[in-house]
Amino acid sequence: MCVHNRERFVDAAIKSVLAQTRPDLELVLFDDGSTDGSLAICREHASRDARVNLIQSERLGAVRALNAAHRHDRGRFIGWVDSDDMLHAHALAQTTAVLESRPEIGLVYTDHLIINEHNNASGLGYKATIPYSKEKLLTDFITFHFRLFRRELFDQLGGLDESFTAAADYDFCLRMSEITDFAKVDRPLYAYRVHAESISTKRRLEQIEMSARAVRRALARRELTETTVLDVEILSRFQLRPRRAGERDL
Repeated sequence: MCVHNRERFVDAAIKSVLAQTRPDLELVLFDDGSTDGSLAICREHASRDARVNLIQSERLGAVRALNAAHRHDRGRFIGWVDSDDMLHAHALAQTTAVLESRPEIGLVYTDHLIINEHNNASGLGYKATIPYSKEKLLTDFITFHFRLFRRELFDQLGGLDESFTAAADYDFCLRMSEITDFAKVDRPLYAYRVHAESISTKRRLEQIEMSARAVRRALARRELTETTVLDVEILSRFQLRPRRAGERDL
């Protein structure tokens, strides 16, 4: 779990990992140069639970920080939990069971719920409900939270591509789909939080641009560029919400 200025949400995120019904886990907390109270919260958990490995760093940025965090983990299987999200108590048990029983599977993913800053759920995330195929993954990020994968495959791919300032996880899943089979647990075992400070809200256009780049690279790797062209349609959506205290317009 990489953390940067997530004081409001990181405590709940950490607790959700440590409350797993499969307790034999290691939680790598990588503080990416936080300037709020996030680091103090992480330190408190590390002092109370030996399963927490806290790493403090200067600011690297999300993708570099996640690659750096991987240099400190020791597990056979790896999963990512964003520091403003939450993991269902059975997530590790159910996804680990798939990897342990099916050696041909390199990555297992689950359904997820969409929640707001107050932990209220608005429904099931639609991406994971799309039937998986390596081809369909080119246009839909089907494997969007939660994912557990084999460490040796992460190393085989060279980790995350740090040239991606956003959508590096999508690029990673596209590359992973080209070397292994995926499986799905049909349960919402992850809570994905949407709020004003999330990357999906503040850097939406950058996410779209980087996602398109990831797809075009996948098309080139799969030798499909002679027959296939990616078109990107950007849709706008407006909604009103209550103004928070001290908030200014962008």
